[in-house]
Amino acid sequence: MGRVMGRDTVRDTGRITVSVSAQDPISEAGVVSALRPRPEVRVLGREEDRREAEVAVVVTDHLDDDALRLVRSVQRGGSGRSVLVAGRLDDKDVVVAVETGVVGMVRRCDATPERLVAVIRAAAEGEGSLPPDLLGRLLDQVGSLQRQVLQPRGITFSGLAAREVEVLRLIADGLDTAEVARHLAYSERTVKNVLHDITSRLQLRNRVHAVAYALREGLI
Repeated sequence: MGRVMGRDTVRDTGRITVSVSAQDPISEAGVVSALRPRPEVRVLGREEDRREAEVAVVVTDHLDDDALRLVRSVQRGGSGRSVLVAGRLDDKDVVVAVETGVVGMVRRCDATPERLVAVIRAAAEGEGSLPPDLLGRLLDQVGSLQRQVLQPRGITFSGLAAREVEVLRLIADGLDTAEVARHLAYSERTVKNVLHDITSRLQLRNRVHAVAYALREGLI
């Protein structure tokens, strides 16, 4: 019997399905021609269903409002993870792009076929990619945010304060509310308020869900 071609069939070949979109046809054609010969990827044509793409490559000069609209349009179309190829990228662009859902970024001057394929492969595997200089500055900003904003408030990047982590750790050990309160020298009301704050702020269903979240994030 014949087999319908689809996402599973494409993945069986070991090649990553890729769509390419750009603000101008010349840029799009250039990236397509660079990727087409590569055995690691299969570039979808204009006539194919781009919802089959595992990775969507978006090409632009710089990350202006028109470029952001293009990225959002590609994502609404059902394409997979997004990779941005831009003529210019700075610190602000990284933050905006990440907020928009982009997982990989490369400057056009660095976008050799080998580099493009590496970024696409990383995106397909759920990993992020940034130009090294931007990654270094982003890490500096993250450290500054932790030191100057979060740490003075007793909050970590997980969104949990130290005492919230301790309460969840004890709940995970099987202690009930009264036992947690005695162990930490809190009132039962305080423990209940801590659990309520965690579940409300992180949109978790109950204390079991909160413990599962903390375990998944490696906090306890």
